[in-house]
Amino acid sequence: MGWKLDDDLRALYLRCDGAELFRPLPEANYSILSLSDIQLACLRLRKRDEGSVATASHFPLVDCQDSDWVLVDVAQPGGPYPMLDAYHETYSRGVRQIAGSFHEFLERALRSNGRLYWLND
Repeated sequence: MGWKLDDDLRALYLRCDGAELFRPLPEANYSILSLSDIQLACLRLRKRDEGSVATASHFPLVDCQDSDWVLVDVAQPGGPYPMLDAYHETYSRGVRQIAGSFHEFLERALRSNGRLYWLND
């Protein structure tokens, strides 16, 4: 993919190659992608390469099944990598940070009772 997994993501992918939290697909609000499904966000979300420097470090990590995605921003080498909320229709204009690391994201997700915690503040 052209970037190294940070410690949190490495720990996840050493144990499993993707996962669904709370419910199986297709109902899973939290579907963590397998490594082979991770690709540049503009290709996965918008089906085109916008060539933007601002989006060159965004990779989808979690499919929320409602055109909402959680992206990992790998701009800072080595991590921890921030996690971003991105909606298909407004990407790349409307991204916002929802966690400072995958560890923080996973903790908050597991406490959410299956809801998208950043939408239910």
